[in-house]
Amino acid sequence: MRIALYQPDIPQNTGTILRLCACLAVEAHIIEPAGFPVSDRHFRRAGMDYLDQVSISRHVSWTAFRAWQQADGGRLLLLTTKGATSYLAHRYEDTDILLLGRESAGVPDEVAASADERLVIPIAEGMRSLNVAVTAAMALGEALRQTRHAVTNGDNAP
Repeated sequence: MRIALYQPDIPQNTGTILRLCACLAVEAHIIEPAGFPVSDRHFRRAGMDYLDQVSISRHVSWTAFRAWQQADGGRLLLLTTKGATSYLAHRYEDTDILLLGRESAGVPDEVAASADERLVIPIAEGMRSLNVAVTAAMALGEALRQTRHAVTNGDNAP
C-alpha cells in the first residue's frame, strides 16, 4: 500500500500524512511541484521526527510519477469528492496507490481520468470536503484493514 500526494500545497497536512505513513509503515510519494519547500518549518513541525522514519519518493512531475507507476504496476486509486465508489465498498490490494489531490484544487481532469478507480468518502449533505490528512487516514485505515487482516489472521475476510 502506498500514498501519493499530487502537488501538495499545505505543509502541515503533508507533514501529518508523512507521519501517518511512518507510523503505519507505508511508502509515500510526493508528486511535484509542491506548494512549499520541503525545508518549510510548518512541514517539519507537523512531521516531527517521523520524517526520518518514512520512505519518501519524490517525482519531479506527473509524467515522471506515471512512468514509475506504470512500471511498478500498482493500481492508482484517486480519493475525490467526485468519486463513483465509496472507499468502503472498494476491494483493496497490497500494491494499490492511494492518490490525494491538492488541498486547494484537487487534481486536473487528466490526472482524474488516469486513475483506475475514483473513490469517495461519503459526507453529510451540504458539506464540501474533508481535510486531506483526514481523508488519507480514513482511506489508508480501510485499505490496511482489508489487506493486512488477511496476513495477520490467515484468512481473506475483510
